[in-house]
Amino acid sequence: MTSTTPDWIDRTWYPFRHGTRDVAGHRLHHVDEGSGPTLLFLHGNPTWSFVWRDVITRLAADFRCVAPDLPGFGLSVAPAGFDGRPASLAAVIERFVVDLDLTDVVLVAQDWGGPIGLRVAELLPERFAGMVLGNTWAWPVTGDRHFERFSTLMGGPVGGWLIRRANLFVNVMIPAGHRRRSLGSAEMRHYRAALATPERRQASAVLPREIVHSAPFLADVASCLHLLRDRPALLLWADRDIAFRRTELDRWRRELPDATVVEIPGAGHLLQSDAPVEFADALRAWHRTAFATRQASPESTD
Repeated sequence: MTSTTPDWIDRTWYPFRHGTRDVAGHRLHHVDEGSGPTLLFLHGNPTWSFVWRDVITRLAADFRCVAPDLPGFGLSVAPAGFDGRPASLAAVIERFVVDLDLTDVVLVAQDWGGPIGLRVAELLPERFAGMVLGNTWAWPVTGDRHFERFSTLMGGPVGGWLIRRANLFVNVMIPAGHRRRSLGSAEMRHYRAALATPERRQASAVLPREIVHSAPFLADVASCLHLLRDRPALLLWADRDIAFRRTELDRWRRELPDATVVEIPGAGHLLQSDAPVEFADALRAWHRTAFATRQASPESTD
């Protein structure tokens, strides 16, 4: 797998094996690092696979870490006219999973990566072995003022203009997603360069509106969560998130009653970047326990 690395990427920050492939008319960039059980990392808005770098660095000795950039984000390129809506993004990732023939996958997702990845797992349940969800959701939020206010503001004309013209989501939301540490100029450069033009920010500008407008897609995801309840699940939750609250964690506890829950105190929305050591360590420990038990259970029946 080969890929031309843009000049603005510092390989000391992003030292992974990565490449691009054509998927349903998209040029999809992805990391494919390490060996072992497969972890599929899905990011949200406005990040890219770069946000997982410290987690991948800590896990690649034990796992195959596959981390695509969603179409229109990072180093991925969407075709002209692509609507960038969550259902469309999920369709691309579904095709990506099939094209790479990924099996026994553990989904690792945060923010929009949650509902997008879960939809793929629901459509391809035979390919997914478990899930790790960090500060995300998977159901309609229509009527919840917390989300509706944000979606209306950031998904409306003014918010869209600020995202496209001023790179608002990168310049404001990424720093705000870190509570334990501050990001330096070199780190921020990798986020800004990935969405360097108003045209590149189109995907980032679409998703805030879709928090409310994609209620039918989110309802479909929610209605099929029962298909995944027999899979081992880990909920990693940052308690200083500006987006997802304990309300959402409590809903997850009801949706996935057998899930392991690990709270990460003091971490912000981008917990995989804000608290990568805790994230990676919790995932490794959970995987060792959850899948050892799962493999042993058939032997106990006759």
